[in-house]
Amino acid sequence: MVLGGRFDFDALSESIAINEAKMAEPGFWDNQETAQKLIDETNQMKTKRDSFNALVAKLDDLKVTLELISEDSDSGMQEEFQDDSADLQAKLQRYQLGLLLNGKYDHNNAILEIHPGAGGTESQDWGSMLLRMYTRWAEAHGFTVATLDYQVGDVAGINSVSLLISGADAYGYLRSEKGVHRLVRISPFDSAGRRHTSFASVDVMPELNDDVTININPDDLKVDVYRSSGAGGQHVNKTSSAVRITHIPTGIVVASQAQRSQLQNRQTAMNMLKSKLYEREQEKKQAEKDKIEGEQKDIGWGSQIRSYVFHPYSMVKDHRTGYETANVNGVMDGDLDPFINAYLQWQLSQKNPD
Repeated sequence: MVLGGRFDFDALSESIAINEAKMAEPGFWDNQETAQKLIDETNQMKTKRDSFNALVAKLDDLKVTLELISEDSDSGMQEEFQDDSADLQAKLQRYQLGLLLNGKYDHNNAILEIHPGAGGTESQDWGSMLLRMYTRWAEAHGFTVATLDYQVGDVAGINSVSLLISGADAYGYLRSEKGVHRLVRISPFDSAGRRHTSFASVDVMPELNDDVTININPDDLKVDVYRSSGAGGQHVNKTSSAVRITHIPTGIVVASQAQRSQLQNRQTAMNMLKSKLYEREQEKKQAEKDKIEGEQKDIGWGSQIRSYVFHPYSMVKDHRTGYETANVNGVMDGDLDPFINAYLQWQLSQKNPD
């Protein structure tokens, strides 16, 4: 069991010490925005350091327990050792996964959107299945899930949904989910029991902080207000508090009905638009880079990142990394960490080929 790897504990401790020295200087709070940014950065480093120390302490405890077992093979102690060992292994894997999150906005909250493809009820039901999958994954990791916009399907499922998933490194983990997800199953909506293929696109963006400047011309915006049509709540359908904003030059549409007031929903929608415009600019830069490097990538519904096959066999496979599992039910219950880990490892290998 190795706790090192690419992690430089001494360098991390030194960075914390340097930041704490800056925080102790006179005039540190003269610029509150800069000061808060440094504090947040330091707290993130401290969390990483403290988590590492906790893993080391747990490993030391296991070593002591193992020595005691070698002297006295108590069955209860052996069972406790096995449980603690499994717990440490899970925490270690989680920690190592976190070390791969080194993108500019990986530590931010995530805005996740699900849009069913063509196919009516079947694809809309698939969209609701993905919504449940991501909600269960987020809750299992202690993240907070807020529904920003929810458009119910015509017969079942969803027409679209936008979520704000809040927690440390939420975007870093969930950016692996961006792309087209394909489902193959016997349709519960087909009386003939035929096999159907459905698609849904998942878009993931970082929730941007106020220190990120995205210039938006108010004249480029079309703003509509309407009554909420979400999945419940006493405020739904009582007032025209929901807000939809269309960015005319790009055709990007964002909407929010999560807040109680129209003003709050407008602010939430503007933050979503800001994130989408930032993501669009990053994609343009990447496309130019790929063009220079001669890379050709499929776009549209053909660029599936993952397939979920329920029939004639059980398999979930990621087409980028090659990782697959037969535990379809586990994946649909939110067991996404193996896919996220495989993606981050694959992305690292793309940046640092052998």
